[in-house]
Amino acid sequence: MDDQVFLDQVADRLAALPGVRAVTLGGSRAQGVHRPDSDWDLALYYRGGADPFDPADLRAVGWPGEVSELGGWGGGVFNGGAWLTVDGRRVDVHYRDLDVVEHEITEAERGRFRIEPLLFHLAGIPSYLVVGELALSRVLRGVLPRPPYPEALRRAAAGRWRDTARLTLSYARYGHAPHGRLTEVAGTLATAAVQAGHAVLAARGEWVTNEKRLLERAGLRGVDGVLAGLDTGPERLAAAVGAVGALVEGVLQEEFGRAFGERPGAAG
Repeated sequence: MDDQVFLDQVADRLAALPGVRAVTLGGSRAQGVHRPDSDWDLALYYRGGADPFDPADLRAVGWPGEVSELGGWGGGVFNGGAWLTVDGRRVDVHYRDLDVVEHEITEAERGRFRIEPLLFHLAGIPSYLVVGELALSRVLRGVLPRPPYPEALRRAAAGRWRDTARLTLSYARYGHAPHGRLTEVAGTLATAAVQAGHAVLAARGEWVTNEKRLLERAGLRGVDGVLAGLDTGPERLAAAVGAVGALVEGVLQEEFGRAFGERPGAAG
């Protein structure tokens, strides 16, 4: 089936489910950076209350795969979805409660957000992720806002993610490296790099919806070379932490200077 015909048919079927107000295409296909084998990221928007969306209706369509309940992916803003196969294509469907999304738009405008755990995400996700989805997605059915990146959020998120990355690096330096804990050092360095990536993209006012290309976008892919040379010697681990810290600080100094006209100061 032609891609556009496929997308139209799937969007129509999702939009027809009871309680669904809108359907969007997100991910790499919405941004035009997909590969031929990339999956299809769709979101259905509903409004909680008297007539909410029921995942049982999606399950009844009969597409092979797994369909979670609302809140089945841990709750929070990323509150569930489905992994499906439709016409031989991999399709991810995300549930989005418009009441929650509208609340997070207001919070983002005030520079407020929280970080939630989510499977497969090293640093967790910021609650403004659902706002970024709206900004970057293609609306296929229904009507949805397309929010800009708020200045208050740009400053608040950049600073918070920067400080979190520094704390994570400090813990790697003093809590794990002296004891030769290679796995723990590797994990904290990877997490700190992703946190710093969030800081960089926030400083630029660029939305982040997942971690897949975050290090490339932030100029932090060089962390790979440091991690590749890790071993269990405390001195070598300490040197690796220092190398990642220097790379992160260099990128932060440059980005914060460009974005805010000031230097963030070196980590302690």
